[in-house]
Amino acid sequence: MRRVLAALLIAASPALAQQAAPAAPAAAPWVPDLAPLRPAAGGDLERIVTRYVIDRDVLQRRFAVASSAARRQALDALNAEWLTRVEALDFDALGQAGKVDWLLLRAELTYARQVLARDTRQAADLAPLLPFNGAIAGLDESRRRFETADPPAMARALTGIAESARRARQAIVAPSGPDTLRPSRIAAYRAAQVTLNLRTTLERWYRFYDGYDPLFTWWSRAPWTAADSALRSYAQTLRERVVGVRAGEDEPIVGVPISRAAIMEDLAHEMIPYTPEELVTIAQREFAWCETEMRRAAHDMGLGDDWRAALERVKNDYVAPGRQTDLVRDLEREAEQFLESHDLVTVPPLARDVWRMEMMTPERQKENPFFTGGEVMTVSFPTDGMSEADKLMSMRGNNIHFARATVFHELIPGHHLQGFMTDRYAAYRDAFSTPFWGEGNAFYWETLFWDLDFPRSPEDRVGMLFWRMHRAARIIFSLSFHLGTMTPDQAIDFLVERVGHERANAAAEVRRSFNGNYSPLYQVAYMIGGLQFRALHHELVDSGRMTNRQFHDAILHHGRMPVEALRALLTSQPLTRDYRAQWRF
Repeated sequence: MRRVLAALLIAASPALAQQAAPAAPAAAPWVPDLAPLRPAAGGDLERIVTRYVIDRDVLQRRFAVASSAARRQALDALNAEWLTRVEALDFDALGQAGKVDWLLLRAELTYARQVLARDTRQAADLAPLLPFNGAIAGLDESRRRFETADPPAMARALTGIAESARRARQAIVAPSGPDTLRPSRIAAYRAAQVTLNLRTTLERWYRFYDGYDPLFTWWSRAPWTAADSALRSYAQTLRERVVGVRAGEDEPIVGVPISRAAIMEDLAHEMIPYTPEELVTIAQREFAWCETEMRRAAHDMGLGDDWRAALERVKNDYVAPGRQTDLVRDLEREAEQFLESHDLVTVPPLARDVWRMEMMTPERQKENPFFTGGEVMTVSFPTDGMSEADKLMSMRGNNIHFARATVFHELIPGHHLQGFMTDRYAAYRDAFSTPFWGEGNAFYWETLFWDLDFPRSPEDRVGMLFWRMHRAARIIFSLSFHLGTMTPDQAIDFLVERVGHERANAAAEVRRSFNGNYSPLYQVAYMIGGLQFRALHHELVDSGRMTNRQFHDAILHHGRMPVEALRALLTSQPLTRDYRAQWRF
């Protein structure tokens, strides 16, 4: 098996200076025969999906260098062979759950190959800025293939890495001649990230041999020290001279628009049969509804149509320092009582008892100024070391009425209950997890609580409406950015001027959207997924086919998946192997 695996990889000796371009995927001999994993008649594909996820994950751990062409080639080979074998299954012999799983697994495999193709194109674009990438990946691959150490060759490779990093830095600092590098800000930002990751890879490789092989240490200590320093200096130069990072300042917002074609691929994977332009139109309609409701709330507060004045009043209604955790506790208990009084969903006693709280660090609040949740509720609130202005913005952004609209989103019935139940029911479908299910369902609860008169006062309504406007705004600014029609600075202005964000919180929101590890559709998923759940609720609950409790329990018991696939399960939708998303919710 090791020889077969090695044949798939890019040949790389320790002294290799460049990696070869990835070839077309070869056959992947480690893909199992699916016959023993096939379900009983009418069953799901749990064993098949579970096996794919385990094999994919272990292969990702085996090829740990994210920028490595060998990693992309191996994963593409795995996905291509899995796709062939899944296609060979008898679709018509499967039950409804098995058909849904088959469609989702095929979509996941197809999309994984699309993303790898994007990664390959991106790697080609960045290659001139990363002349040492292949050499570092080659050293790591040699170690992982258990090749006998060749200390003199390893030292020569390290010397080559240091020299290539120094030349690249010089091409940035004093550009002249044919080797001049004038990267865009986005390219430099990404290249700096990759360089720092490769530096970590090289240090891990060095520590593996250092001291355990005295001859290696004798040859390689000085060359490794030089290579490590050169990589660090090069990454710093990219960040400071091209990206514009300055010591003591917040991380700049540098996003990468992925293009309309890539958005369409992502939407197809999420089973959303809309164009990005249609989604922006939906968001604008929802935004207009929120503005109308905001004016009504402002009127009820005695402020006429001035909803911005109403928002200002609500922002200044916050708890004293040290009392935010008490507020979160009380708001969650209130939400649980609301669920029980309306018979909305089953909440196991253990789920009520195991959630807990931690405080968010000031550094993390720069990227996420609001609560995050799940089993652990991370509470965002100022610390004593923050400036007075930052303290005030944090308290205003996490005021009582905003919190009342978000605590249950993060805990019960939102993310904590989601995680608790999906760990226990259809856990294998985490392979098909999507923010349109996770974030969409949590946002859907906000809209249902609104419909059931959860807000007790116009101030509470303003708090809930702020977040609803925020979700509509996310669709507008994130899709507009990826379509190339809005810059990050314009997105910040939009959140401040049209939604009413504090500017620091707006900057953190945009930074989180574009600099983080979120998919381009993540911010779209809150409202669009929520609208999908609302449409499904209307179809099944408002019609009398299910009770609220039955509907919400079924969502949690079937597990995570695109909402259209969930609809196919709950409504026994006829399915064929060439089924494509078609639900215009």
